[in-house]
Amino acid sequence: MSNHTELLQVISETRVLNPSKVAKLSQLHLVLVEFKTDDPKRFRRNLRVSPDTFDGLVLRIEGHPIFLNSSPKPQTAPYIQLAIVLFRFGHDGNAASVESIAQWAGVSVGLVVKCTQRVIIAFLSLHNSVIRWPTDIEKEEAKAWVESVSCEQWRGGFCMVDGTLVPLFEKPGHHGEVYFDRKSNYSLNVQVRLPFVYRSHTSLTT
Repeated sequence: MSNHTELLQVISETRVLNPSKVAKLSQLHLVLVEFKTDDPKRFRRNLRVSPDTFDGLVLRIEGHPIFLNSSPKPQTAPYIQLAIVLFRFGHDGNAASVESIAQWAGVSVGLVVKCTQRVIIAFLSLHNSVIRWPTDIEKEEAKAWVESVSCEQWRGGFCMVDGTLVPLFEKPGHHGEVYFDRKSNYSLNVQVRLPFVYRSHTSLTT
């Protein structure tokens, strides 16, 4: 009985019964330093954005309180968290599994999940400032430009809309059925509205 009690005690106090160390070699330095500086094409291939766009996204979210904590050990830098999430969002199938992303970044599976949650929270906080319809003034500017490069009859067309489906690795845990699309996948629908004055507005829908 004593042995059983001791075994239960060990189980209750141990998070991993058979710990093992998985060898990983991070690609973050290669992408965020080497490719970012000398090979923007490969940078884009990994993170699906240009270096300038990446820097702009970092500036937008790095000050969000989600990246701060009261722990003596600081969080992973926001730009690294963003890189991990962009790499994850830019892949599907087996390449988008949490384990594959963790191996690519040289981090734990848990950190990949936390990075994803934090980055999404940070970007959602920008919703009202970056996702909107053009103002009346912007519409008139766009209509005037359309007329100047085409004809008066086309003046009413002030923007164009296009979209694409971004497949998800698996069915989301919350309201997963609403993510089921016409192609029989679970996905996010990314729509881009581009007024003809070179301003773009992006929205995510399900």
